[in-house]
Amino acid sequence: MIERTIFAEEHNLFRESVHRFMEEEIAPHRERWEEQGQIDREAWLKAGEQGFLCPTMPEQYGGADADKLYSVILMEEQALTGASGPGFGLHSEIVAPYILHYGSDEQKETWLPRMAKGEVIGAIAMTEPGTGSDLQSVKTTAVKDGNELVINGAKTFITNGYMSDLVIVVAKTDPKAGAKGVSLILVEADRDGFTKGRKLKKLGLKAQDTSELFFDNVRVPMTNMLGGEGQGFYYLMQELPWERLQIAITAIATCERIVEQTIAYTKERKAFGREIASFQNTRFKLAECKTETQVARVFVDRCIDLLLQKKLDVETAAMAKYWCSDLQCKVIDECLQLHGGYGFMWEYPVARAYADARVQRIYGGTNEIMKELIGRGL
Repeated sequence: MIERTIFAEEHNLFRESVHRFMEEEIAPHRERWEEQGQIDREAWLKAGEQGFLCPTMPEQYGGADADKLYSVILMEEQALTGASGPGFGLHSEIVAPYILHYGSDEQKETWLPRMAKGEVIGAIAMTEPGTGSDLQSVKTTAVKDGNELVINGAKTFITNGYMSDLVIVVAKTDPKAGAKGVSLILVEADRDGFTKGRKLKKLGLKAQDTSELFFDNVRVPMTNMLGGEGQGFYYLMQELPWERLQIAITAIATCERIVEQTIAYTKERKAFGREIASFQNTRFKLAECKTETQVARVFVDRCIDLLLQKKLDVETAAMAKYWCSDLQCKVIDECLQLHGGYGFMWEYPVARAYADARVQRIYGGTNEIMKELIGRGL
């Protein structure tokens, strides 16, 4: 296998501590969390105690001012554990950066330290019942009324939504201005008129709290606006390459885990008096899966390197997201087939991975949108 060269010794030591945490504090609770449709708040606090939340935030805001390789390790180890419930990545590497990059000093001082400790759980509300990847068409409005904004609308498929304490809401402050009328607004979960709907029952990610959010004349002060009015769409576009690369990172780590587990399974399981691994078809299929995963791993590591150099562009990030999430579904499907009937049993990791993988081609912008973005640059 090709040696990875993007990590230094301090990163490897950090990986060991993250691995222990995931194995000891996260993995044992997976089944119970799947049944209740959310993880325990205690897990958030423990992650915060260990410094595993918001590590890239500046020290003055409770982070470690670490480079993004530490965040990559956190995502990979969570995927390698098969723990799809915790929404740590979205909280730390999507919500927190929006506040850091576009928030006022007061907003950063108020929220980031508490997010780093796990005391405040963050979410971002983009998707609406009638709006998916087309963020310019959101219907939620935030109308000025004196020194306040009055928010009305509904959001759905919101990760961390049910447990959220703070939500970044994508809303129209000027419905007639198209993309230039989109703003980002911080909404605290205890605001009057803000209600959380049901925890959505999903094909996969069953331990992840995904919910509907409703805003009925929710009043927030103008100081809750994140950055400039009408700048929301621009902010969203600026952060998307990193958000899409995160999907690719978890996709390839999951492929690596499932391929290795399937190799072990085929060496133990017998059919017609022989180990499944001894059949040529099995070896060929696993050879394909391992090769394709390795090729994708090299590409993703190169994308991570470009990210660190601030050179990762929209098209390349779209390639990583689309290709790796497609590959994730393909590889896991092949591995499930090699498990036979047991691959269809929920107790086997490959079954959970199969269900969890499908949404990767949808969120973060559908893979069809990714191809459109790539196509525009041809």
